[in-house]
Amino acid sequence: MIANIVKPGHKTRGVLNYLYGPGRANEHTDPHLVAAWDGFVPDPGRNPAATLAQLADVLDLRVKQAGHKGPKNHVWHCSIRAAPEDRHLTDDEWAAIARRVLDATGIAPAGDPDACRWVAVRHADDHIHIVATKVRGDLRPPRNWNDFLRADKELVAIEKEYGLRQVPRGDRTAAKRPTRAEQEKARRTGKARTSREHLRTIVRTAVSAATTTEEFFRLVEGAGALIDVQYFPSGDVRGYKVALDGDTSAQGEPVWFSGSTLAADLSYPKIAERLATTEGLPADQPETPAWRRLSIAVDRTPDHLAHGEDQAGQAHIAVLAEALDALPLVAPVGLQAQLVQAATAFERAGRSRIRAHHQQAQATRRAVKAVLRVPPPKDGALLATVLDALLLAVIAAQHWHRTRDHTQQAEAARQAAEHLRVAYQAAAAEPLAAIHHRGRRLALPLLERQAAVVRQALPDLAEQILAEPAWPALAATLNEATAVGHDPAALLTQAARHRELDTAANLAEVLTWRLRRLPDLAVGKPPHDRTAGRVQPGPATPTPRATPSDSLPRNR
Repeated sequence: MIANIVKPGHKTRGVLNYLYGPGRANEHTDPHLVAAWDGFVPDPGRNPAATLAQLADVLDLRVKQAGHKGPKNHVWHCSIRAAPEDRHLTDDEWAAIARRVLDATGIAPAGDPDACRWVAVRHADDHIHIVATKVRGDLRPPRNWNDFLRADKELVAIEKEYGLRQVPRGDRTAAKRPTRAEQEKARRTGKARTSREHLRTIVRTAVSAATTTEEFFRLVEGAGALIDVQYFPSGDVRGYKVALDGDTSAQGEPVWFSGSTLAADLSYPKIAERLATTEGLPADQPETPAWRRLSIAVDRTPDHLAHGEDQAGQAHIAVLAEALDALPLVAPVGLQAQLVQAATAFERAGRSRIRAHHQQAQATRRAVKAVLRVPPPKDGALLATVLDALLLAVIAAQHWHRTRDHTQQAEAARQAAEHLRVAYQAAAAEPLAAIHHRGRRLALPLLERQAAVVRQALPDLAEQILAEPAWPALAATLNEATAVGHDPAALLTQAARHRELDTAANLAEVLTWRLRRLPDLAVGKPPHDRTAGRVQPGPATPTPRATPSDSLPRNR
């Protein structure tokens, strides 16, 4: 159940005309009062002798008595809507809900004889409208500060008491929704999304790719957006605003949006804070290839979320959002649609009221930016390990938000995980089949030896793992890990530490990719040492460094 309190107006009759009228698409049926401040209020919906003019007059009585002392915009209008799957509430139930919301918001406190005048109108099964005039009987204005938050808090209690769906609540950190005018403009021009939404995607993607604020501005401009950077007299950057090239107002001027109106974390100070952790990247590149560094860094995210401070956890989740924003730029075409949807869904999970300590996640952020500066991996197994790590990290972020009652963020992470799982399954099918084939070719003594390792390391899960279709792939991976000098039992114990293993559909598959994130474990087909008769690690081939692009794709 949600409440929507609109900006106060000054035409009581105009609001009533809409509530008792047919609606924009004839959706209003049987409009009538379910409650009012007084039992003798005329109801034009059920009483043929009553008129809208009479109802408007009695509602406005105290406004007229207050004269010039009354507020200019005196009409308080709140709609309350039940979830589609909720049962149909009776008129009496809606009346009780209306009174509780009016009491909670301060418009009409229970038992107050001088409370504002109000009516609750029902013209559909799933919602009501409350209209009040904001002048009390003593001709003073009501104390209704923070009325939306108070109404929302009361609706939480109402949902529980009435057995209704408990709607995920936000913490006022969500990105601003497009206005009705923006949505209608997008429809008129044949655009799939509004300019605000398009610009938000461009800016978020640029943040994920840039290492400096100067590069950020270049990337935004190269992605089909206009950018206007404002400066202080000292020459320091004060802020920025963006507009889509070709999106103009009625006067022919670009329609500008400041970063903070796109999303709270896209203001210039917030962006500069994040980019400060990546400025001055070392000229010499680590020996570990960029994509492997990313998989290793993301793989540690669940541990950071489980054992770190909240500020560090929020930082790692913010970087996780950046990784999802960046990945469609370099992923195979067949995976891009699901990855874009995963990034779009997780955008809401990347913010909360907890202030992020971005310095705590700089290694992961640098790894994200590094993969955008090298060619995409030709090895499908390496891409699968990255997607597997991202999927587990997103699930961990969902749990992190849920335990802190961040209901909207937890739901966003859940939706992102669904899209990410589809992309992972598509990416992992071929490389997993190759590893599985190697496992099926292992001699029986080797298979039995690896099965004994699983029973030793994971006695409670061993029989489930050994019965799964992906067991041969895990056996091949354990065999290769043993060949390069690892203790397979210790590796399994370490890989099983994450709580997400408890909800995995295929434990053997999850463990296979976790082990293959080891820096020295080959992910492709390993070479064989003919003299030793066992798998040996191949030499590491450094990935050539590509020149960073100064532009982003115009369409994600």
